[in-house]
Amino acid sequence: MAETRTLPLLPLRGMVVFPYMMIHLDVARDRSMAAIEEAMVENREVMLTTQMDAEKEEFTPQDLYKVGTVAEVRQVIKLPGDLVRVLVEGKHRAFIHEYHEQENFDTVDVEEFHDHIDTSLNMEALNRAVVHQFEEWVRMSKKIPPETLVSVAIIDDAGRLADLIASHLNLKVETRQELLAAIDVKERLEKLYAVLSREMEILQMETKIGKQVRKQMDKIQKDYYLREQIKAIRQELGYKDGKGEVEELLQKLHEGNYPEEVRKTVEKELSRLETMNNMHAETGVIRNYVDCLLELPWNDESVDNVDIAAAKKILDDDHYGLVKVKDRILDYLAVHKLAKDRSAPILCLVGPPGVGKTSLAASVARATGREFVRASLGGIRDEAEIRGHRRTYVGAMPGRIIDGIRKVGKKNPVFLLDEVDKLAGDYRGDPAAALLEVLDPAQNSTFSDHFVDIPFDLSKVFWIVTANNLGNIPRPLRDRMEIIQLSSYTEVEKLEIAKRYLLARQRTQNGLKAKDITIGAGVFNKIIADYTRESGVRELERVIGKVCRKAARKIVEGEETPIKVTRKNLIDFLGKTKYHDTKAAKKPQVGVVTGMAWTEVGGTILPTEVTVLKGKGKLILTGQVGDVMQESAKAGLTYIRSRSDKLKLAADFYENDDIHIHLPEGAIPKDGPSAGITMATAMISALTGRKVRNDVAMTGEITLRGHVLAIGGLKEKVLAAYREGMKTIILPKDNEKDIEDIPEVVREKLEFVPVESMDEVLKTALL
Repeated sequence: MAETRTLPLLPLRGMVVFPYMMIHLDVARDRSMAAIEEAMVENREVMLTTQMDAEKEEFTPQDLYKVGTVAEVRQVIKLPGDLVRVLVEGKHRAFIHEYHEQENFDTVDVEEFHDHIDTSLNMEALNRAVVHQFEEWVRMSKKIPPETLVSVAIIDDAGRLADLIASHLNLKVETRQELLAAIDVKERLEKLYAVLSREMEILQMETKIGKQVRKQMDKIQKDYYLREQIKAIRQELGYKDGKGEVEELLQKLHEGNYPEEVRKTVEKELSRLETMNNMHAETGVIRNYVDCLLELPWNDESVDNVDIAAAKKILDDDHYGLVKVKDRILDYLAVHKLAKDRSAPILCLVGPPGVGKTSLAASVARATGREFVRASLGGIRDEAEIRGHRRTYVGAMPGRIIDGIRKVGKKNPVFLLDEVDKLAGDYRGDPAAALLEVLDPAQNSTFSDHFVDIPFDLSKVFWIVTANNLGNIPRPLRDRMEIIQLSSYTEVEKLEIAKRYLLARQRTQNGLKAKDITIGAGVFNKIIADYTRESGVRELERVIGKVCRKAARKIVEGEETPIKVTRKNLIDFLGKTKYHDTKAAKKPQVGVVTGMAWTEVGGTILPTEVTVLKGKGKLILTGQVGDVMQESAKAGLTYIRSRSDKLKLAADFYENDDIHIHLPEGAIPKDGPSAGITMATAMISALTGRKVRNDVAMTGEITLRGHVLAIGGLKEKVLAAYREGMKTIILPKDNEKDIEDIPEVVREKLEFVPVESMDEVLKTALL
């Protein structure tokens, strides 16, 4: 007898639950947790069905098997780390007819199936055959206790018997699902008998292989015994082998400059190694450990180059601009010359991709005369990557910090920790927390790696950390570093970098000499304006590389050198221009305002559109708008309502009109408070019908009383607005001091309007 019901859906990954089976499930997905909560509110029943692909985090109805199990939720326990452990008991098989996506969880319409009891002789024989085969499997496998057979033998219901046996077998998900999908009891028993027969064949094969392995092991032990006898006979006869590995390691220990604690540890480990057989599993671990201790530069340092003038020349030769960073490094060198025992600095270079953070670290090493080592931290989730693995684990090794210092052989290198904002944590620990000791001047003189297990002095290391987004670095980690912001390059800086560095590097990489190619006047300016749109110079270098490759091809095809690249023939090398239209409005419009935003890859403009419609007073925001930006829009609307008389708006306009705010490029998430005055201006323009100047860009946070508050990232935002052809910049009065950070060549071409209230914004922005 079948009946159709609607139940919350709990999708399973990598497992199948049978009727009468009681099992704990760990639930982590938000929609699955919501389904459990719904079940607890209703009748405690959920529909369990298995995903076809266990790796998928998100799924569609097509990713689920149609046949599952209706189960009762017996117990729910909350675990640390947003996990919930649920005890469920399978009740009946069920078939999914319809799938419904609710707001927080999913439901399905299911048809339940109850097993039909068949007492025929044929069924009885099949039943006995399955039980006998299962008894043989239990006897041979020894994977489950024999007491299980008692619980199986007393079951009269053939369907329940099949499900109970299937739940005890360690089968693939596909096979378990096939057994679950067998609604007919006879068909289910036949499939189960076939599965048990195959499992028996596998067990017999395993037994055969085990006998062969044991036979081989006996031979190895015999060979070892004979070799030991030969070794004893050779020693008795006075034969001497060459210098052993232990003697070599001891000689290296005595010749090197090692701390007393290291000497004692190495001698202790070597004495253990000497008494061990070479075939012993731990000998490899001891050798690796001793090698690591002897290779670490416990007392070896590079001699610092304290010639400030030479260091300044190296930094200037390698990088154009970056004045603040270079000054900070030269300051350190000057202090180190006066106070050699002072701890090395910890610099954190924060800026968009492609502005030279990583390459700057190599230049610092060259300028200081130190070794250079780099560790990329992007995507690391395991704390052991920083602190190392304990030697009890198979394949244990030191962490990236100690391993990097071991490779360069000096205890005071320039150590670059790249992409620290891309660290992530999971059940294996938090790598960012492990970095706290590494980057703390008060602690890193006694840094303890789990593999080395002896404190190592990291206080002499010159640490340089890079990141794109300061907000993604945990606060305790930020407090240990000196933050230096690297901003986007201006077009003038990009032009100089292209001429001084990029062209020469790409010529060399593409097999060209200086005489093979000439770049005409204005070519780099055109490339920067029409073929790249970035904060750094990575894309610019790729485009110059493309020009060089085209030139190389022309030379190979027989064209005379030098290959001349001009503004007119640039299209032959690079094709049509990629960037010619700006995202800003072409002419003044009602309800269209150009805002400014800051992203991890630099500044950008943020066009904002507002349309007023007849409705019921709704405020609609679209364009992947975050919570903070939604609150800014609400604050702006409240300000407009409070000033409706002065703005000559109807007192009840907010009750009769819907206001729709849209931020184009709707697929890109946007958030932050700095678009507050932008959205407020756009709403006022749309409500009053007054046009907004298309050459004005603005940024600032708004309060309920119309005050304009300070924002961050002004330089990047202004550079983006300048690239897009803006003429006037409206900014908070509190940010007026930041204008001096903007390059002079940009400041001269822009008008800056510092404001304290929305009245001043409207006075400048509206026509």
